[in-house]
Amino acid sequence: MSSVQISPSILSADFSRLADEVNAVPSADWIHVDVMDNHFVPNLTLGLPVVESLVKTSPRPLDCHLMIADPDRWAPDYAEAGAGSVTFHVEAAHAPIRLARSIRGAGARAGMALKPATPIEPYEDLLPELDMILVMTVEPGFGGQRFLDVVLPKIRRTRQLIDRHGGSLWLQIDGGVSAETIERCAEAGADVFVAGSAVYGAQDPDAAIVKLRQQAELALSRLA
Repeated sequence: MSSVQISPSILSADFSRLADEVNAVPSADWIHVDVMDNHFVPNLTLGLPVVESLVKTSPRPLDCHLMIADPDRWAPDYAEAGAGSVTFHVEAAHAPIRLARSIRGAGARAGMALKPATPIEPYEDLLPELDMILVMTVEPGFGGQRFLDVVLPKIRRTRQLIDRHGGSLWLQIDGGVSAETIERCAEAGADVFVAGSAVYGAQDPDAAIVKLRQQAELALSRLA
């Protein structure tokens, strides 16, 4: 299996035909589901009932990114609903270690997300409790934003911390991932890529995933 994983975001899909949109990307490793509550971020999207439905119909595991104000209360419900991965924002979590353990205990991978301006270093001790770090490369809340190059050094520092601990954490990036930016992100150390408009805005969404994966693998091969 390739070390590169592509997780297309249905935030950029047609919500009126979600099942078809999910089935249109058989080359995806995950289906990325953005949950927004209009409190932690200024936008409101789908929630737990839609995730419960998608779990039953999606041929790929769900990668739920919770941009919500009280993940300590709600995140374990997404794991119990059958999501394969549940990511909470550390800026919103009151007890991140307990929360990560609750998510894992409910059978999902536990991810921790950081906004662009949130440093990774204060959370180094949490790494053994996690399965994935998500470094946001746009401000969370809306799809289709421009990639923030200023975050690339943080991706590199996060990769260094992961390597130092010798764990098998995945390093995911989300925001502005496209054919123009994915190679820089892979070179910086990311290995899981959330792509929204670059996939669902393409004429052939699945072909877009194949191309993005090839580009990321090429960038990683240059580092070897």
